[in-house]
Amino acid sequence: MSQTPTTARLVAAVPQFTVTDLVRTAEYYRDVLGFQIAGYWDGERVSFATDPPPVFAIVWRDEVQVFFNRADQPVVRTRPAEGAPDVYLRVTGVDALAEELRTRGADIIDGPEDRVYGQRELVVADCNGLILCFGEDTSGRAT
Repeated sequence: MSQTPTTARLVAAVPQFTVTDLVRTAEYYRDVLGFQIAGYWDGERVSFATDPPPVFAIVWRDEVQVFFNRADQPVVRTRPAEGAPDVYLRVTGVDALAEELRTRGADIIDGPEDRVYGQRELVVADCNGLILCFGEDTSGRAT
């Protein structure tokens, strides 16, 4: 019999973005950023079919998932502070990731580069202009 936990523990953060073309976005994450497509949802069921057009999609890579909602019209969305990424993803092997993404044609904006705050970072723009920062701890501290 399973026991109910006595304390709460956060286990993951999942970024969720609204985009105008779910299929193009999911395929970009698959083909360029090395994610897998978990599936598309048309509002009632999960499938890999794109007819009717899906309203939701999930992609994943290793322990990270990203959710996408379909915008039915161009959306005005709040941007992070100037120079800040839309999402920060902690990784190991950032140099290997950079090489992989470079061979896949990713839009690498910066890095990999060591930062004064103990991270080695790779900054990438996706097909929607979202800024993804992949950071690897170089401080010797566990993150």
